Amino acid sequence: MTVAIELGHTTTGLNGGSAPATLDLEELLATRLLVQGNSGSGKSHLLRRLLEQSAPWVQQCVIDPEGDFVTLGERFGHLVIDAEAQTEQALQLAGERARIHRVSTVLNLEGLDSEGQMRRAAAFLGGLFETGRDHWYPMLVVVDEAQLFAPAVAGEVSDEARKLSLGAMTNLMCRGRKRGLAGVIATQRLAKLAKNVAAEASNFLMGRTFLDIDMARAADLLGMERRQAEAFRDLARGHFIALGPALSRRPLGVTIGGTETEARNPTPRLLPLPGGPTEDMRAVILAAPPPEAQRPPRRSPPPPPPDLLSQLMAAKPILTEARAEAAAAPMSPAILAERRARLDAILRAILADPEAGFRAIGVLYQDFLVRCRIEGIGAGAPDLPAFRRMLTHARAGVGAEAAEDAGWQEVAARGAVLPEDMQGIFLMLARAARDGLPCPSDGTLARAYGTRSLGRARRLLAYMEEQGLIVCQTDGAGRRIVTLVELAWATAPGHPGADAVLAG
Repeated sequence: MTVAIELGHTTTGLNGGSAPATLDLEELLATRLLVQGNSGSGKSHLLRRLLEQSAPWVQQCVIDPEGDFVTLGERFGHLVIDAEAQTEQALQLAGERARIHRVSTVLNLEGLDSEGQMRRAAAFLGGLFETGRDHWYPMLVVVDEAQLFAPAVAGEVSDEARKLSLGAMTNLMCRGRKRGLAGVIATQRLAKLAKNVAAEASNFLMGRTFLDIDMARAADLLGMERRQAEAFRDLARGHFIALGPALSRRPLGVTIGGTETEARNPTPRLLPLPGGPTEDMRAVILAAPPPEAQRPPRRSPPPPPPDLLSQLMAAKPILTEARAEAAAAPMSPAILAERRARLDAILRAILADPEAGFRAIGVLYQDFLVRCRIEGIGAGAPDLPAFRRMLTHARAGVGAEAAEDAGWQEVAARGAVLPEDMQGIFLMLARAARDGLPCPSDGTLARAYGTRSLGRARRLLAYMEEQGLIVCQTDGAGRRIVTLVELAWATAPGHPGADAVLAG
């Protein structure tokens, strides 16, 4: 069944003409949409029109950083979720349940700082993405101000928050189609949006923009000549140039129609200033401040409710005197060896998940703590820095007992000059060199580093070579051999074609 929804009417040139401008909803679900325009160009109005027209036909989710779309709940029955009052774990579960029960939602991120918005949006999108195959129903996922959640360059937020958010947006736009997720992203500036996210859209609605770099990128995406890019400066509010299989096979001017709902914060309008004698205003504005005792105290916002994992970590078991003495007693070598073996088994189980290499360290650590509690070693579980070291060795295939070997400690000391996220790659190469195994492929190295880019894996090797830690060579068949400097350990030649496993 083909469903065509009406966005407004077409224009001949930039400001004339009138013919219905339709969007093929079935095609949109398969090809995704990118909306671009400077502030005030009418992006949010366009998204609202699209959401209202398609609400009867498809489940929707809106990632709303400014709280503009909460009014959809009153008219169209969207469930409005206040992200500020929810934990990341609760939002991930809410995303899964919304998908399962086919409930349209608006995730209101208003009131959160940039990092909080990125983390909570990533958690909710993760819940939508990780839902089981039986619930992969068609769903329109609209992300307003997408440059906040998929920035092209690092900003003031932490690297972990940026990786979580960018990973969730990449999953939505690159891998969401097979799961029924159709991404619709809107941004003020194409130059601020991560290219791998923007590149996955096949439909475009380009609004008014003034910066040369944004006009040039918009013209390239629409297949227009550079001299035609000046047209984007002349577009009026609510006017867009459309292109894509769901819109038009040729660039087409579109004027967006009206909407049934409005944002809570409409466009500011001019109001006359209040009248009054100047001296009266001087007395009011410059009046002496009241004494501190009379000034009403500022109310600090209530702390967010702790998530279940935090409560479990804060809970202290009641120990009897005998158990307390047993806990304080030193462990025998046999018990320590058994504990190391159990921790190694937990790490192997975590890394057995194909997606484990692409998850943030905080998410992996939470999974690790839960598994430790299940195994009965939660009280003595390693802290986060120790877990990082254990995970680095586990990814390299080095167990906890082997890591205490003097030779491996020397290798780890040499690799300490590298950034923490590269040390595991160095240990992986060292293990292959020590055991005479084939050199790990680019795909294997990329997965261990937490990326899908084979080029980044090759750049890691180049960086280690610049630091004087390794030497890369190729044999007569073009197979790579890595030698560790000073230790004289060398890998066997890597097998050609081993990277094909990463292509899927």
